[in-house]
Amino acid sequence: MSTQYQQLCSLVRRSGVLGSIGALVSWDQETYMPPAGAAFRAEQLGLIAELHHKHATDPKIGDLIAACEADKALLANETIAANIRELRRDYDRMTKLPTSLVSELATTTSQAQEAWKHARQNSDFAAFVPKLERVFELTRQKADCYGIPAGGERYDALLDEYEPGASAKEIEATFTPLRAKLAALIHSVAASGKKPDTSILSAQIPADKQHAFGQMILKAITFDLEAGRLDVTTHPFCSGVAPGDTRLTTRYRDEKFTDALYGTLHEAGHGLYEQGLPKAGSPEGLFGQPLSEAISLGIHESQSRMWENLVGRSREFWVWALPHAKQYFGAAMANVTPDTMFAAVNTTTPSLIRVEADEGTYNMHVMVRFELERALLSGAMKVKDVPGEWNRRYKDYLGIDVPDDRRGCLQDVHWSAGLIGYFPTYTLGNLYAAQFWETIEQEIPDVKAKISRGEFAPLREWLRTKIHAHGKRYRAADLCKRITGKPLSADPLLRYLGTKAKAVYGV
Repeated sequence: MSTQYQQLCSLVRRSGVLGSIGALVSWDQETYMPPAGAAFRAEQLGLIAELHHKHATDPKIGDLIAACEADKALLANETIAANIRELRRDYDRMTKLPTSLVSELATTTSQAQEAWKHARQNSDFAAFVPKLERVFELTRQKADCYGIPAGGERYDALLDEYEPGASAKEIEATFTPLRAKLAALIHSVAASGKKPDTSILSAQIPADKQHAFGQMILKAITFDLEAGRLDVTTHPFCSGVAPGDTRLTTRYRDEKFTDALYGTLHEAGHGLYEQGLPKAGSPEGLFGQPLSEAISLGIHESQSRMWENLVGRSREFWVWALPHAKQYFGAAMANVTPDTMFAAVNTTTPSLIRVEADEGTYNMHVMVRFELERALLSGAMKVKDVPGEWNRRYKDYLGIDVPDDRRGCLQDVHWSAGLIGYFPTYTLGNLYAAQFWETIEQEIPDVKAKISRGEFAPLREWLRTKIHAHGKRYRAADLCKRITGKPLSADPLLRYLGTKAKAVYGV
């Protein structure tokens, strides 16, 4: 291996370490930081972001990338060639951003997250408007620095950060027919007149028992709690802080314990991906290199949605999990069977909250957000008009009235965190998950039987071998075709949702 490549890997590892410090400080802000620390935390995050950006855009890194690109013998190694390709992409994108903008975005989003928490608590969007306006102003500047692709729009520049190679027009072309088919499915379910018994979801389960049950689930699905942890926050998330340190968060309420359960399973799917990435590897480790990082957020979401839904909402899962739930929750679960549990957690009912939405309606929530942030970025809509436009679309797409901002446009943390251009990856994740699952059922024919026995390791190993281990070696679309033999399609998801609707509603 060339000395220049070794030097390059050493430098990007240091950048990775700085980024991991920022991730840890951000995690603390959302979990254990005392409220009075918010103002100074913004200053801390701004400085860390500034230092990280300066290090990651050091001209030495650019010179070393160029030297490696000119080394034909080095590029003969496909793994190294993929690493250098992605290092070039990352470096070129980062050097387009002024350090001052990176620092201000980190400071502003830290402040905005605190403002969002208070606004959400008080259901007061107007109080959040000034901070959100500034976040979008800076995000537009960021998109303009990246550069708008020919024939594209600002949204494309931001989407490329989360889903490399995708465009807003392609997303729209996928979402439009999918929305029509989902609307038809929702209508047929409503027309069936069947009302599954969901009374078990109203059982009062103390948070400490839910947490203990969630910890048991994490261990069973092979999430390594010696290299991770589960904590409580306002809006659940996963942070792959560093090798050996993956943080999950969830939230609890006494009723509807399944919200916390599926939130935990969702974040655990992300966590298993983070733990499966080759961050350790060689003697010096791969941490900081692209081959130790996730391909895209669409693929990342495929892992979370797969564990949450295709595994966690299956009848087979409840065949295994229900006896454990009865041990943890006692009398509340006395008369529950796997069939009644399966039906209760698989209803298709339009609702207000995205993270609590059922599979049949979930993607409608994503489409609303995609349309709004696209309009906000282009200037076609003002921040102050978000509540009205949000409420109108919820009425049009889901047929429900939004009673207040807390359960409407203030429910998500993403905009305050500056994660704009992120939302479409949730639906892409659903599409990838369903398509991967059809291949999993072919290659692990007894996967459902294994789940019913609590044997999750074979599934985890399939995912680790086929997806996690590659890091950024392949683009998402290429990986999908490599695994399934086909380009990404909405058909597997629609087949999956249709099968489930038939099982629960007979439609």
